Amino acid sequence: MTTTKPLQLDGASRIYFIVGDPIAQVKSPAGVSQAFQDAGLNALCIPAHVTQADLVTWTAGVSISKNVDGIIVTVPHKFAYFDLCATTSDRGAFLQSINTLRRNADGSWHGDMFDGLGYAKALALKGCSLQGKKVLLVGAGGAGSAIAYSMVTGGVRELAIHDEDTVRRDALLQRLALLGQCSVVAGSSDPTDFDVVINATPIGMKAGDPHPIDSTKFTPAMWVGCVITAPVVTPMIDTARALGCNTLTGAEMFAQVKDLMVEFLMGA
Repeated sequence: MTTTKPLQLDGASRIYFIVGDPIAQVKSPAGVSQAFQDAGLNALCIPAHVTQADLVTWTAGVSISKNVDGIIVTVPHKFAYFDLCATTSDRGAFLQSINTLRRNADGSWHGDMFDGLGYAKALALKGCSLQGKKVLLVGAGGAGSAIAYSMVTGGVRELAIHDEDTVRRDALLQRLALLGQCSVVAGSSDPTDFDVVINATPIGMKAGDPHPIDSTKFTPAMWVGCVITAPVVTPMIDTARALGCNTLTGAEMFAQVKDLMVEFLMGA
């Protein structure tokens, strides 16, 4: 019988927060903490439920603590943290969205965004090549914009983006078009003729939610993805599997995002 070694926690422990509103649905603190300690670090990831109104004050308070080395960011704070970073990666600067922060030498924050890179890596590990593909992305928020960036820079032929917030959608389309990598257009919830379709909205987390993409038009040749981690298999993904589609869940995505975040927080 195997036993799990208990996580180390003492006065020398380094602290990393994961912040969001809400936060109860987040499963990552244990996995991130275990990854740190498997790498030989005395470090823990702690959840923090912080509203948008309190975010600046909370971050300023946390930043004073000398044993807090990093912050992981979830909904709805990814855009807000761009302005709370002293420096960012080129990717974070383009997206103006951040999901992971670590300390600079002077104690200020350096941020990056790994949602899109993790999603593309998860697709590749399941055998989906983006090269030449036609992709529909629903959702232009923090995770959606990051995935869009990785699709455009990952070799897709065309990316269509749908979001009920047309101002946010159009702003993202305009920025992506400046990259000059592929055709970038406004889309709808209709997946007809697309090779890969991805839900990057919270629709599907609650019982009774409609499918964010019209699943009546799925075909077995499609890859169908979702960023939601709870439930692990959303009703839309369940429908896609029943139709014979290849699928990618939010949990499969986050497994790759987590590894990238941990590497970054450890200084890679």
